[in-house]
Amino acid sequence: MAYSTTNNTPQKDIKYLNKDFNTLRDQLIEYTQTYYPQTFNDFSEGSPGMMFLEMAAYVGDVLSYYTDTQLQETFLLLSQEKKNLFNLAYSLGYRPKVTKASSTLLEVFQLLPAKTDNNYTPDYDYALTMGEGSSFSSTQGGISFVTEQLIDFNISSSSDPTDISVYQIDGDGNPQYYLLKKNIKVISAVRKTTTFSVGTAEKFLKLNLNDNNIIGIEKVEDINGNIYTEVDYLAQDTIFSDQINSKANDSILYNDKQSSPYLMEIKRVPRRFTSRFTSNTNLELQFGAGTLSNNDETIIPNPTNIGLGISDGRNELDRAYDPSNFLFTGTYGKAPSNTTLTVTYLIGGGFSSNVASNTINKPETIFTVTKPNLNTNTRSFIIASIASNNPQAATGGGDAESIEEIRFNSMANFAAQKRTVTKDDYILRTLSMPSRFGNIAKAFITQDDQINPLNTEDNLRIPNPLALNLYTLGYDINKNLSTLSNTTKINLSTYLEQYRMLTDAINIKDAFVVNISINFKIRVSPGFNNQEVLLNCIQEVQKFFNIDKWQIGQPIIKSEIVNTIIGIIGVQSVQDIIYNNESGESLGYSKYKYDIQSATIDDVIFPSLDPCIFEIKYPNTDIKGQIIT
Repeated sequence: MAYSTTNNTPQKDIKYLNKDFNTLRDQLIEYTQTYYPQTFNDFSEGSPGMMFLEMAAYVGDVLSYYTDTQLQETFLLLSQEKKNLFNLAYSLGYRPKVTKASSTLLEVFQLLPAKTDNNYTPDYDYALTMGEGSSFSSTQGGISFVTEQLIDFNISSSSDPTDISVYQIDGDGNPQYYLLKKNIKVISAVRKTTTFSVGTAEKFLKLNLNDNNIIGIEKVEDINGNIYTEVDYLAQDTIFSDQINSKANDSILYNDKQSSPYLMEIKRVPRRFTSRFTSNTNLELQFGAGTLSNNDETIIPNPTNIGLGISDGRNELDRAYDPSNFLFTGTYGKAPSNTTLTVTYLIGGGFSSNVASNTINKPETIFTVTKPNLNTNTRSFIIASIASNNPQAATGGGDAESIEEIRFNSMANFAAQKRTVTKDDYILRTLSMPSRFGNIAKAFITQDDQINPLNTEDNLRIPNPLALNLYTLGYDINKNLSTLSNTTKINLSTYLEQYRMLTDAINIKDAFVVNISINFKIRVSPGFNNQEVLLNCIQEVQKFFNIDKWQIGQPIIKSEIVNTIIGIIGVQSVQDIIYNNESGESLGYSKYKYDIQSATIDDVIFPSLDPCIFEIKYPNTDIKGQIIT
């Protein structure tokens, strides 16, 4: 037994490694025998003293368990409680799913009368529109589906094409009605609304939406028609907004309407909210802290919060220079007050939403015709002609994410983050721009260069660390590669502005398209039909050069094509493969010529140093095969 050096009080030896009931009990017995041998020495199971010792061990065991459990629940990889797991996921920027909605492409049809003039063209005055969130239902189980985009038969672009065919002709063989078709993505969901009465403005007001299988919020609106916009975090005071690319909005960019039907703009949203799931059946909405008379500040470091107006020196500066003050907005959005909020949200999903093909054929939302002074009977006939169908089954529906799914999806989402730092970041962000602002099919990024200030003959240009060159291409209406319109480039620049690093300048350029053709010769094994084998070879080469699989800067490895052909049943050998460059705009090809022979090294056809992509533009005619006997 040790004694204190100050007052000769005995220093008792306390062990902190014992945590479970048995070890705590044994330690208490040992402690009592050591320090209180004359006070208590009856350690039989039925003695009152043992009762108190075991009760103390029991309490210690319980407290140790709860301490370990609470610590465990603070780690993403160890947490088991869904409420805690939700909070951890949100802290990493991931939104857990309490239901999974099925989706599919829906064919939507309408009839269009022909103009009665001599041209017999479709009369687009009767073209119909249907807003985002329009409803369709399935004959299988009565499952409802909603659209994720506007349906506008007035618009036809590479990202939102409209197929047109003659539906009915008159006695003279002239078109009387045309059939228009659009492919629209739909998800399984039902639209619901609920209202909340709000009194005096409350800072960071929270409203709870209780329902099963909530997919997300569609709209929040007050009684005055003011819209509250959902954002990722309350400090986010701007969002991407779209406006129809019309002459009224921009007479110059309107020329690119076919490739870019919408113009992107950055819109301030003083009225905003965030939402987060707290359980599988509860979605919490949180609003800002400002009032209608308190304008929202921009998220810019405010000098009054940092260095100006300081009266008492360094101490005040140290206190004011705080991250929360540095990005302090003062309001984080306007809080609703003395109004009624109408919340429109979507529910649905689940395994039952995976319906079969050819079952979603009941439009539930009314289409509208925007042009006035139309023939009433014709207008009614056109609206009644609306039909829909899903050629493919709706898939992807499922129940809420499991604990393990939330855990690993959170980590994967955090690794991506909403920023552009690496080359892959820029490419992925470019390709993720919503297609209504312009269809971007290919992207490639390189470091910009500049004139060497030393002006040495062997190194005239050096990398420019402050600029990047982003090479892009899109698809035309026939899914051939094409350069982006000026409008699409403007939209892309606006889009990337929100993610790029401050020091990065982005030069958006056109990549080069090199059109090629292939002529191969094969020998067919005995007993096989020559034409059948040849047709199979051509089809496999077409699949190999499917433009979806090819990227800017990708070389052609000849051995891969040889292996593709030789793998066809019935092919005995590949005798020869000839690659040719096809060029000339008058012939429908790219204008760029390319020396394939000089670009071939060790049976690999390399692209040019200036970023380019190989394309077989007309696979039905530019891929030819020959049988050698």
